[in-house]
Amino acid sequence: MNIGIPKEILPEEKRVAALPETVREYVAMGFQVLVEASAGDGVFRRDEEYRAAGAEIVPDAATLYKRADVVLKVKQPCFNAMFNRHEAEMLREGSLLITFLHPAAPGNHKTIQTLRDRNITALTMDGIPRTSRAQGMDALTSMSTVTGYKSVLIAASHFPRFVPMIGTAIGTTRAAELLVVGAGVVGLQAIATAKRLGGSVKAVDIRADARREAGSLKGTKVIGFEVPDDLAIAPGGYARALPPDWLAREREVLAGILPETDIVILSALVPGEVAPILITEEMVKTLRPGSVIVDVAIDQGGNCALTQPGREVTVHDVYVCGTANIPGSMAVDATWLYAHNMLHYVQNLFKTGAGQPSFEDDIVQNSLVTRGRKIVHAGTLKALQPA
Repeated sequence: MNIGIPKEILPEEKRVAALPETVREYVAMGFQVLVEASAGDGVFRRDEEYRAAGAEIVPDAATLYKRADVVLKVKQPCFNAMFNRHEAEMLREGSLLITFLHPAAPGNHKTIQTLRDRNITALTMDGIPRTSRAQGMDALTSMSTVTGYKSVLIAASHFPRFVPMIGTAIGTTRAAELLVVGAGVVGLQAIATAKRLGGSVKAVDIRADARREAGSLKGTKVIGFEVPDDLAIAPGGYARALPPDWLAREREVLAGILPETDIVILSALVPGEVAPILITEEMVKTLRPGSVIVDVAIDQGGNCALTQPGREVTVHDVYVCGTANIPGSMAVDATWLYAHNMLHYVQNLFKTGAGQPSFEDDIVQNSLVTRGRKIVHAGTLKALQPA
Protein backbone atom coordinates (compact mmCIF):
# COMPACT_ATOMS: atom_id res chain seq x y z
CA MET A 1 0.00 0.00 0.00
CA ASN A 2 1.48 3.35 -1.07
CA ILE A 3 1.52 6.49 1.06
CA GLY A 4 2.08 9.64 -1.01
CA ILE A 5 3.59 12.89 0.28
CA PRO A 6 3.10 15.70 -2.27
CA LYS A 7 4.77 19.09 -2.31
CA GLU A 8 2.31 21.69 -1.00
CA ILE A 9 1.28 24.24 -3.63
CA LEU A 10 -0.86 26.68 -1.65
CA PRO A 11 0.85 30.10 -1.98
CA GLU A 12 3.56 30.63 0.65
CA GLU A 13 2.99 27.15 2.10
CA LYS A 14 6.37 25.65 2.99
CA ARG A 15 5.27 22.88 5.33
CA VAL A 16 5.24 19.21 4.38
CA ALA A 17 3.16 16.36 5.80
CA ALA A 18 6.07 14.02 6.59
CA LEU A 19 9.72 14.28 7.60
CA PRO A 20 12.39 11.65 6.97
CA GLU A 21 12.04 10.43 10.57
CA THR A 22 8.28 9.86 10.18
CA VAL A 23 8.77 8.28 6.75
CA ARG A 24 10.99 5.74 8.45
CA GLU A 25 8.09 4.86 10.78
CA TYR A 26 5.64 4.45 7.88
CA VAL A 27 8.05 2.08 6.16
CA ALA A 28 8.33 0.09 9.39
CA MET A 29 4.50 -0.18 9.40
CA GLY A 30 4.64 -1.90 6.01
CA PHE A 31 3.88 1.04 3.70
CA GLN A 32 5.77 2.01 0.60
CA VAL A 33 6.28 5.78 0.80
CA LEU A 34 6.32 8.03 -2.26
CA VAL A 35 7.62 11.59 -1.79
CA GLU A 36 7.34 14.21 -4.51
CA ALA A 37 10.72 15.69 -5.48
CA SER A 38 11.62 18.76 -3.38
CA ALA A 39 8.58 18.31 -1.11
CA GLY A 40 10.71 19.01 1.96
CA ASP A 41 12.75 21.89 0.57
CA GLY A 42 10.66 24.48 2.40
CA VAL A 43 11.80 23.07 5.73
CA PHE A 44 15.36 22.34 4.53
CA ARG A 45 14.94 18.56 4.31
CA ARG A 46 16.33 17.24 1.05
CA ASP A 47 15.31 14.37 -1.20
CA GLU A 48 18.43 12.44 -0.21
CA GLU A 49 17.26 12.36 3.43
CA TYR A 50 13.85 10.99 2.43
CA ARG A 51 15.47 8.42 0.19
CA ALA A 52 17.77 7.33 3.02
CA ALA A 53 14.69 6.89 5.25
CA GLY A 54 13.22 4.42 2.74
CA ALA A 55 11.08 6.65 0.50
CA GLU A 56 10.90 6.59 -3.27
CA ILE A 57 11.27 10.05 -4.78
CA VAL A 58 8.78 10.63 -7.61
CA PRO A 59 9.21 13.44 -10.16
CA ASP A 60 5.90 15.27 -9.92
CA ALA A 61 2.44 15.49 -8.35
CA ALA A 62 0.67 13.76 -11.23
CA THR A 63 2.83 10.67 -10.83
CA LEU A 64 2.38 10.66 -7.07
CA TYR A 65 -1.42 11.04 -7.13
CA LYS A 66 -1.73 8.32 -9.77
CA ARG A 67 0.14 5.81 -7.62
CA ALA A 68 -0.79 6.72 -4.03
CA ASP A 69 -3.40 4.76 -2.09
CA VAL A 70 -3.16 7.16 0.86
CA VAL A 71 -2.21 10.83 0.44
CA LEU A 72 -0.94 12.83 3.41
CA LYS A 73 -1.12 16.60 2.97
CA VAL A 74 -0.97 19.74 5.08
CA LYS A 75 -3.62 21.93 3.43
CA GLN A 76 -6.78 21.33 1.44
CA PRO A 77 -6.47 20.42 -2.27
CA CYS A 78 -6.19 23.41 -4.58
CA PHE A 79 -5.67 24.15 -8.28
CA ASN A 80 -2.36 22.88 -9.69
CA ALA A 81 -1.33 25.34 -12.39
CA MET A 82 1.46 23.07 -13.68
CA PHE A 83 -1.05 20.39 -14.69
CA ASN A 84 -4.04 22.72 -15.17
CA ARG A 85 -6.09 20.52 -12.84
CA HIS A 86 -7.41 20.73 -9.31
CA GLU A 87 -5.67 18.42 -6.86
CA ALA A 88 -9.06 16.95 -5.90
CA GLU A 89 -9.37 15.78 -9.51
CA MET A 90 -5.79 14.44 -9.62
CA LEU A 91 -6.28 12.04 -6.70
CA ARG A 92 -6.84 8.46 -7.81
CA GLU A 93 -10.49 7.44 -7.50
CA GLY A 94 -11.04 5.32 -4.43
CA SER A 95 -7.92 6.62 -2.65
CA LEU A 96 -7.74 8.04 0.86
CA LEU A 97 -6.81 11.64 1.72
CA ILE A 98 -5.76 12.97 5.14
CA THR A 99 -5.19 16.72 5.51
CA PHE A 100 -6.63 19.93 6.92
CA LEU A 101 -9.82 20.28 4.89
CA HIS A 102 -11.84 22.83 6.91
CA PRO A 103 -14.84 21.22 5.20
CA ALA A 104 -17.55 23.51 6.57
CA ALA A 105 -15.92 26.68 5.21
CA PRO A 106 -17.89 27.93 2.18
CA GLY A 107 -14.79 28.25 0.03
CA ASN A 108 -14.08 24.54 0.39
CA HIS A 109 -17.53 23.14 -0.40
CA LYS A 110 -16.82 22.54 -4.09
CA THR A 111 -13.65 20.62 -3.19
CA ILE A 112 -15.55 18.45 -0.71
CA GLN A 113 -18.22 17.72 -3.31
CA THR A 114 -15.53 16.75 -5.83
CA LEU A 115 -13.94 14.40 -3.30
CA ARG A 116 -17.36 12.86 -2.68
CA ASP A 117 -18.13 12.41 -6.36
CA ARG A 118 -14.77 10.77 -7.05
CA ASN A 119 -15.18 8.30 -4.18
CA ILE A 120 -12.27 9.71 -2.18
CA THR A 121 -12.32 8.81 1.49
CA ALA A 122 -11.33 12.15 3.05
CA LEU A 123 -10.35 12.75 6.66
CA THR A 124 -9.71 16.18 8.12
CA MET A 125 -7.07 16.90 10.74
CA ASP A 126 -9.21 19.69 12.20
CA GLY A 127 -11.84 17.12 13.18
CA ILE A 128 -9.77 15.29 15.79
CA PRO A 129 -11.51 15.40 19.19
CA ARG A 130 -9.73 16.98 22.14
CA THR A 131 -9.44 13.83 24.25
CA SER A 132 -6.53 12.35 26.16
CA ARG A 133 -6.19 9.47 23.66
CA ALA A 134 -6.07 11.90 20.73
CA GLN A 135 -3.52 14.33 22.18
CA GLY A 136 -0.63 13.08 20.08
CA MET A 137 -2.75 13.43 16.92
CA ASP A 138 -4.20 16.85 17.71
CA ALA A 139 -2.76 18.89 14.86
CA LEU A 140 -5.30 21.66 15.41
CA THR A 141 -3.83 22.34 18.85
CA SER A 142 -0.29 22.15 17.49
CA MET A 143 -0.97 24.57 14.66
CA SER A 144 -3.01 26.82 16.95
CA THR A 145 0.03 27.23 19.18
CA VAL A 146 2.03 28.45 16.20
CA THR A 147 -0.82 30.66 14.99
CA GLY A 148 -1.40 32.34 18.34
CA TYR A 149 2.24 33.30 18.63
CA LYS A 150 2.70 34.47 15.06
CA SER A 151 -0.61 36.35 14.85
CA VAL A 152 0.57 38.87 17.43
CA LEU A 153 3.89 39.32 15.62
CA ILE A 154 2.00 39.96 12.38
CA ALA A 155 -0.19 42.51 14.13
CA ALA A 156 2.79 44.24 15.74
CA SER A 157 4.62 44.46 12.41
CA HIS A 158 1.69 46.30 10.80
CA PHE A 159 0.77 48.45 13.77
CA PRO A 160 2.09 52.00 13.23
CA ARG A 161 3.03 52.46 16.89
CA PHE A 162 5.02 50.74 19.62
CA VAL A 163 3.29 47.84 21.35
CA PRO A 164 4.94 48.38 24.76
CA MET A 165 5.12 51.58 26.78
CA ILE A 166 8.38 53.24 25.70
CA GLY A 167 10.10 55.98 27.68
CA THR A 168 11.96 58.62 25.68
CA ALA A 169 13.67 61.95 26.40
CA ILE A 170 10.53 63.83 25.35
CA GLY A 171 7.91 61.63 26.96
CA THR A 172 6.47 58.14 27.25
CA THR A 173 4.35 56.37 24.64
CA ARG A 174 1.30 54.48 25.82
CA ALA A 175 1.10 50.71 25.53
CA ALA A 176 -1.05 49.33 22.74
CA GLU A 177 -4.46 47.98 23.73
CA LEU A 178 -4.97 44.42 22.47
CA LEU A 179 -8.22 42.45 22.42
CA VAL A 180 -8.11 38.67 22.00
CA VAL A 181 -11.47 37.13 21.07
CA GLY A 182 -11.50 33.41 21.79
CA ALA A 183 -9.29 32.14 24.62
CA GLY A 184 -8.63 28.65 23.32
CA VAL A 185 -5.15 27.47 22.36
CA VAL A 186 -4.70 30.25 19.77
CA GLY A 187 -6.00 32.91 22.11
CA LEU A 188 -3.95 31.87 25.13
CA GLN A 189 -0.75 31.84 23.08
CA ALA A 190 -1.69 35.22 21.60
CA ILE A 191 -2.29 36.64 25.07
CA ALA A 192 1.06 35.34 26.33
CA THR A 193 2.90 36.73 23.30
CA ALA A 194 1.17 40.12 23.57
CA LYS A 195 2.15 40.33 27.24
CA ARG A 196 5.75 39.52 26.38
CA LEU A 197 5.71 42.40 23.89
CA GLY A 198 4.44 44.73 26.59
CA GLY A 199 0.88 45.26 25.39
CA SER A 200 -2.18 45.82 27.54
CA VAL A 201 -4.44 42.81 26.94
CA LYS A 202 -8.15 42.12 27.24
CA ALA A 203 -9.74 38.74 26.46
CA VAL A 204 -13.27 37.57 25.65
CA ASP A 205 -14.61 34.01 25.54
CA ILE A 206 -18.07 32.52 25.92
CA ARG A 207 -16.73 29.58 28.00
CA ALA A 208 -16.18 29.99 31.75
CA ASP A 209 -13.16 27.64 31.84
CA ALA A 210 -11.50 29.51 28.97
CA ARG A 211 -12.06 32.82 30.76
CA ARG A 212 -10.46 31.41 33.90
CA GLU A 213 -7.43 30.21 31.93
CA ALA A 214 -7.06 33.60 30.28
CA GLY A 215 -7.36 35.32 33.65
CA SER A 216 -4.58 33.14 35.04
CA LEU A 217 -2.15 34.90 32.69
CA LYS A 218 -0.95 37.77 34.86
CA GLY A 219 -2.11 41.20 33.79
CA THR A 220 -4.85 40.02 31.43
CA LYS A 221 -8.25 41.67 31.86
CA VAL A 222 -11.03 39.20 31.11
CA ILE A 223 -14.27 40.74 29.88
CA GLY A 224 -17.22 39.14 31.63
CA PHE A 225 -19.58 37.85 28.97
CA GLU A 226 -21.35 34.96 30.64
CA VAL A 227 -23.27 32.41 28.59
CA PRO A 228 -25.05 29.34 30.03
CA ASP A 229 -22.79 26.29 29.71
CA ASP A 230 -25.37 24.34 27.74
CA LEU A 231 -25.29 27.04 25.06
CA ALA A 232 -21.56 27.78 25.16
CA ILE A 233 -19.81 24.44 25.47
CA ALA A 234 -19.83 21.48 23.09
CA PRO A 235 -18.52 17.98 23.93
CA GLY A 236 -14.78 18.03 24.52
CA GLY A 237 -14.79 21.58 25.86
CA TYR A 238 -14.95 23.30 22.48
CA ALA A 239 -17.12 26.35 21.89
CA ARG A 240 -20.62 25.79 20.56
CA ALA A 241 -22.29 27.96 17.90
CA LEU A 242 -24.42 30.48 19.78
CA PRO A 243 -28.10 31.04 18.94
CA PRO A 244 -28.69 34.31 17.03
CA ASP A 245 -29.89 36.26 20.08
CA TRP A 246 -26.82 35.36 22.13
CA LEU A 247 -24.55 36.08 19.17
CA ALA A 248 -26.10 39.55 18.98
CA ARG A 249 -25.35 40.04 22.68
CA GLU A 250 -21.72 39.06 22.15
CA ARG A 251 -21.44 41.62 19.34
CA GLU A 252 -22.85 44.28 21.70
CA VAL A 253 -20.15 43.47 24.28
CA LEU A 254 -17.41 43.68 21.64
CA ALA A 255 -18.84 46.92 20.23
CA GLY A 256 -18.33 48.52 23.62
CA ILE A 257 -14.66 47.52 23.73
CA LEU A 258 -13.49 48.22 20.17
CA PRO A 259 -13.30 52.06 20.32
CA GLU A 260 -10.53 51.73 22.94
CA THR A 261 -8.69 48.94 21.10
CA ASP A 262 -5.63 49.07 18.83
CA ILE A 263 -5.07 45.42 17.89
CA VAL A 264 -7.69 42.66 17.63
CA ILE A 265 -6.82 38.96 17.38
CA LEU A 266 -9.88 36.98 16.29
CA SER A 267 -9.80 33.25 17.04
CA ALA A 268 -13.38 32.30 17.90
CA LEU A 269 -14.01 28.96 16.22
CA VAL A 270 -16.67 26.29 16.36
CA PRO A 271 -14.97 23.01 15.32
CA GLY A 272 -16.30 21.70 12.05
CA GLU A 273 -18.58 24.68 11.45
CA VAL A 274 -18.42 28.10 9.83
CA ALA A 275 -16.86 30.67 12.17
CA PRO A 276 -19.35 33.19 13.65
CA ILE A 277 -19.22 36.81 12.44
CA LEU A 278 -18.46 38.79 15.59
CA ILE A 279 -17.25 42.08 14.12
CA THR A 280 -19.38 43.84 11.53
CA GLU A 281 -18.30 46.62 9.18
CA GLU A 282 -19.99 49.20 11.40
CA MET A 283 -17.96 47.92 14.35
CA VAL A 284 -14.72 48.16 12.35
CA LYS A 285 -15.46 51.84 11.74
CA THR A 286 -15.28 52.47 15.50
CA LEU A 287 -11.66 51.30 15.78
CA ARG A 288 -8.91 53.88 16.02
CA PRO A 289 -7.24 54.80 12.69
CA GLY A 290 -4.20 52.58 12.20
CA SER A 291 -5.69 49.71 14.19
CA VAL A 292 -5.03 46.11 13.17
CA ILE A 293 -7.28 43.05 12.97
CA VAL A 294 -5.70 39.63 12.49
CA ASP A 295 -8.51 37.17 11.76
CA VAL A 296 -7.06 33.71 12.31
CA ALA A 297 -10.54 32.17 12.05
CA ILE A 298 -10.39 32.76 8.27
CA ASP A 299 -9.88 29.07 7.45
CA GLN A 300 -13.46 28.58 8.61
CA GLY A 301 -14.83 31.79 7.13
CA GLY A 302 -13.51 34.40 9.58
CA ASN A 303 -14.88 36.35 12.56
CA CYS A 304 -14.83 39.75 10.83
CA ALA A 305 -17.23 40.65 8.04
CA LEU A 306 -14.47 42.53 6.17
CA THR A 307 -11.82 39.81 6.21
CA GLN A 308 -10.88 38.56 2.75
CA PRO A 309 -9.50 35.00 2.62
CA GLY A 310 -5.79 34.96 1.90
CA ARG A 311 -5.57 38.75 1.58
CA GLU A 312 -4.41 41.72 3.61
CA VAL A 313 -6.57 44.81 3.12
CA THR A 314 -6.99 48.24 4.68
CA VAL A 315 -10.62 49.28 5.20
CA HIS A 316 -11.77 52.39 7.09
CA ASP A 317 -8.11 53.01 8.06
CA VAL A 318 -7.94 49.55 9.70
CA TYR A 319 -5.55 46.85 8.50
CA VAL A 320 -7.42 43.53 8.22
CA CYS A 321 -5.30 40.41 7.83
CA GLY A 322 -6.90 37.30 6.32
CA THR A 323 -3.71 35.27 5.89
CA ALA A 324 -4.92 31.70 5.57
CA ASN A 325 -1.82 29.74 6.48
CA ILE A 326 -0.06 31.48 9.36
CA PRO A 327 1.63 28.25 10.55
CA GLY A 328 3.21 28.00 7.08
CA SER A 329 5.26 31.10 7.89
CA MET A 330 6.94 29.17 10.74
CA ALA A 331 7.39 26.09 8.61
CA VAL A 332 10.23 24.29 10.39
CA ASP A 333 8.65 24.00 13.84
CA ALA A 334 5.14 23.75 12.40
CA THR A 335 6.17 20.83 10.18
CA TRP A 336 7.92 19.04 13.04
CA LEU A 337 4.71 19.24 15.07
CA TYR A 338 2.35 18.40 12.22
CA ALA A 339 4.38 15.49 10.83
CA HIS A 340 4.38 13.79 14.22
CA ASN A 341 0.65 14.49 14.75
CA MET A 342 0.06 12.89 11.34
CA LEU A 343 2.21 9.88 12.20
CA HIS A 344 0.19 9.21 15.37
CA TYR A 345 -3.05 9.62 13.42
CA VAL A 346 -1.99 7.17 10.69
CA GLN A 347 -0.76 4.68 13.30
CA ASN A 348 -4.19 4.81 14.93
CA LEU A 349 -6.08 4.63 11.62
CA PHE A 350 -4.12 1.55 10.52
CA LYS A 351 -3.66 -0.03 13.93
CA THR A 352 -4.79 -3.43 12.62
CA GLY A 353 -2.51 -3.40 9.58
CA ALA A 354 -1.27 -1.25 6.68
CA GLY A 355 -4.19 -2.15 4.42
CA GLN A 356 -6.96 -2.14 7.02
CA PRO A 357 -8.20 1.33 8.09
CA SER A 358 -10.20 1.32 11.34
CA PHE A 359 -13.17 3.46 10.34
CA GLU A 360 -15.10 2.44 13.46
CA ASP A 361 -12.55 4.21 15.73
CA ASP A 362 -14.11 7.26 17.42
CA ILE A 363 -11.23 9.58 16.51
CA VAL A 364 -11.49 8.49 12.87
CA GLN A 365 -15.27 8.90 12.95
CA ASN A 366 -14.94 12.48 14.19
CA SER A 367 -12.54 13.39 11.40
CA LEU A 368 -14.26 11.57 8.53
CA VAL A 369 -15.61 13.94 5.85
CA THR A 370 -16.41 11.83 2.77
CA ARG A 371 -16.76 8.09 2.31
CA GLY A 372 -18.62 5.86 -0.13
CA ARG A 373 -19.56 8.81 -2.37
CA LYS A 374 -21.27 10.55 0.55
CA ILE A 375 -20.50 13.56 2.73
CA VAL A 376 -20.68 12.29 6.31
CA HIS A 377 -19.27 15.28 8.22
CA ALA A 378 -22.03 16.85 10.34
CA GLY A 379 -20.68 20.41 10.25
CA THR A 380 -20.32 20.31 6.47
CA LEU A 381 -23.82 18.95 5.97
CA LYS A 382 -25.15 21.75 8.18
CA ALA A 383 -23.19 24.38 6.24
CA LEU A 384 -24.46 23.03 2.91
CA GLN A 385 -28.11 23.42 3.89
CA PRO A 386 -29.94 26.31 2.17
CA ALA A 387 -30.12 29.47 4.26
